[in-house]
Amino acid sequence: MFEYASPTDESASPHALHTQQGHHGHQAALEDGLDFINTLDTDRGAVVDRIETAEAALKWLFDHNLMHRDALARLEKTAAESPPVASRIANRVRRVRDAMRELVEATVDRRPPRSEQLAEVNRALKTHYIYELVPAPDGVSMDHRHEGDPVEGALARLAESLARELSQGQPERLRICANDTCDWVFADTSRTGKRKWCDMSTCGNRAKAARHRERQKAHDEGLASP
Repeated sequence: MFEYASPTDESASPHALHTQQGHHGHQAALEDGLDFINTLDTDRGAVVDRIETAEAALKWLFDHNLMHRDALARLEKTAAESPPVASRIANRVRRVRDAMRELVEATVDRRPPRSEQLAEVNRALKTHYIYELVPAPDGVSMDHRHEGDPVEGALARLAESLARELSQGQPERLRICANDTCDWVFADTSRTGKRKWCDMSTCGNRAKAARHRERQKAHDEGLASP
């Protein structure tokens, strides 16, 4: 059974990107996969794309320990010198992100995903990276090396993080924020499994305030009626 690290502190803002630098491991956590999906954000009804450019996409992959520094530098240089290459990188990353979101939405809606989006995720999963043993202070440890495009390798690991959850984890715990102006995806780690909002202090309070305003308006209109 694969294991992944899940966030447990519900008081932390889910909109914060997890950019802690660490060992470039061979698996991405579910948290990384959901962060990736949430790079297309809705902030009070306004759409914000945090990886709109190749530069932003490459930096995001590096910050999430999905790409080595030398690969980042090489790809940034190539993208800066060739707008068509930059466009291909950005479009590829966004296609996989959109396909992963569709898989989450389909799971939440209890329906099959759209075939073209499922095929997109399956294409991402076909990228190979080779496991190998490397020296460690107490013997050996497992690491990996890329075969081919490092962007495709990073996308494969992100797609794999979601695939593991959908097939071997707790897909029934995947959520989309109930705030209509948010649409943030998250894993419900609450004890009851009934969490509705990505963050109670933001979307939860906004939803409650909106319901209060609607009830107050209905009450006022009732009093004003003859």
